[in-house]
Amino acid sequence: MNNIIEVKKLNKKYKNLQAVKDLSFTVKEKEILGLLGPNGSGKTTTINCILSLLNFDSGEIKILGEKMTPEAYDIKRQIGVVFQDVAVFDELTVYENINYFCGLYIKDKEERRKYVEEAIDLVRLNEFKDFPPKKLSGGLLRRLNIACGIAHKPKIIFLDEPTVAVDPQSRNNILEGIKKLNQDGATIIYTTHYMEEVEILCDRIIILDKGEIIASGTAKELKELTNIEEKVTVEVDDLSIDIINELNKFKNIDEVIYDGHILYITFKKGKDNLLNLIEFMKDNKIKYNKFFSELPTLNDVFLELTGKELRD
Repeated sequence: MNNIIEVKKLNKKYKNLQAVKDLSFTVKEKEILGLLGPNGSGKTTTINCILSLLNFDSGEIKILGEKMTPEAYDIKRQIGVVFQDVAVFDELTVYENINYFCGLYIKDKEERRKYVEEAIDLVRLNEFKDFPPKKLSGGLLRRLNIACGIAHKPKIIFLDEPTVAVDPQSRNNILEGIKKLNQDGATIIYTTHYMEEVEILCDRIIILDKGEIIASGTAKELKELTNIEEKVTVEVDDLSIDIINELNKFKNIDEVIYDGHILYITFKKGKDNLLNLIEFMKDNKIKYNKFFSELPTLNDVFLELTGKELRD
């Protein structure tokens, strides 16, 4: 597949803060790329530089084989952007909002009408065409925001946290719509803090921190980077501090938490972790109600790579 976006040695500095440092990556045609990172990692700066919304200090950005600049209008017509903050006109109806944004790119009225109807179908807003935005729920408003950004059928779509603060039904609808856009040929750059969405949608993932790429690959490849082998959850009553201290001495233990009669144990990679735990509980006559083990998730990888401390 062709590289539809190329970023080479991108640098951006805000006074004493190096927001992006020697950043290089590509996005292939018809790929869904997950661009992840904690707050302040450089995601937004990177996207704004790619879109020529922000000047950068050095580097090169090409889109569709051409150098991207603020004046590259032919390229910009082939890009759709859906920012996290909903940006629609309160004075217009759902249909009128989508028609307006589509009209910035599609001048032919009949073609535009067709595109608007298809966008409404995609996000399932058919029953709400004549509603003003203030009459829509949060989930419907998010779907309207997406329709406004993609109605002109762009080749490249940037989606920034499109499912923030929506109910599960709306989230599923949005994710299905994104899959459909990709199946229809769109290349998508996707940012989110919901790791399960990344696993569902993304062909490849880049994790940024402090303006640099700290990991990249498929979800499976990233999971192989973690030192965690498995996470065990045990429902058990009245576990003494002595037992917890003994568990902490186990070989390959990463973390032991006992909270509200639930024991959480994280094991590093090693042999017979689960077997040794079961034998320990049997030897110490520890009775439990439920016991299950799970493999590390993408969220575990993300926290291991970027740290567990809170970010502003």
